[in-house]
Amino acid sequence: MNEFEIDKRAVRKAFSKAATQYDAAAVMQREVCIRMLERLDYIKQKPATVLDVGSGTGWGTRQLGERYPAAQIVALDIAMGMLQAARGTSSWWSKLFAGNTKQYVCADMESLPIKANSMEMVWSNLAMQWCNDLPTTLGELHRALKVDGLLMFSTFGPDTLKEIRAAFQGVDGYNHINRFADMHDIGDMLVAGGFSDPVMDMEYITLTYDDVKAVMEDLRSIGAHNVTAGRASGLMGKKAWGRVLENYERLRRDGKLPATFEVIYGHAWKPQPKAIADGRAIIKTSFKF
Repeated sequence: MNEFEIDKRAVRKAFSKAATQYDAAAVMQREVCIRMLERLDYIKQKPATVLDVGSGTGWGTRQLGERYPAAQIVALDIAMGMLQAARGTSSWWSKLFAGNTKQYVCADMESLPIKANSMEMVWSNLAMQWCNDLPTTLGELHRALKVDGLLMFSTFGPDTLKEIRAAFQGVDGYNHINRFADMHDIGDMLVAGGFSDPVMDMEYITLTYDDVKAVMEDLRSIGAHNVTAGRASGLMGKKAWGRVLENYERLRRDGKLPATFEVIYGHAWKPQPKAIADGRAIIKTSFKF
């Protein structure tokens, strides 16, 4: 097993456990979602079907419902606890946006139980970093989209939580941070996966904390602690933890400890196919009489 392979069972458990306190702690996730929603202002598409992949407790799903009140929306998440929390907030939402038809699906985005060519928009806010095989995942999202459908997503890049990585450097031989894909590599994967006109950009968002414990508790509250195969199976010793604290303290600025997130944004379209199922090319012609 690859040491950076995501343990999906641990992901499900962590996010289900975090569901009840998630919304109070997920400052980063909500801010990125807001910035993604602002990007939709420049896209004139009004989709009739929307798939929210990695929907969590449904905050973003509700925002999409407000923007597209007539749309059928599918909220999909790997953690049942998250979907249960989302359903718990849906009663008042349904009254406000009666036109929305909502479905809740517990599934892994790397193997979507979604009919091919059924969605006019696929939306995913900070969920793709939990995939082991990103090209396969993008292939699944492409399959679910209708022709001319839009994929819009955000995910984390390689510099995410670089301070924690630096603090643990040389302390032991275990992984303490997930591995994140580079923006340019994701853009290449989109093209290779059949998407057209990909647009990629990135920004850094830095949160600040009083101490290391607050950093770790915040990550645990949103279910975002380390779930790679190469993580330690037991508790860290007091001496080793002391070295981590000492290393992190060297990064303190203006009385605060930083936690940096490299946020990658992307969108792309599913173009008209260039070949039919048996491999024959589609040649477009036009005649004038």
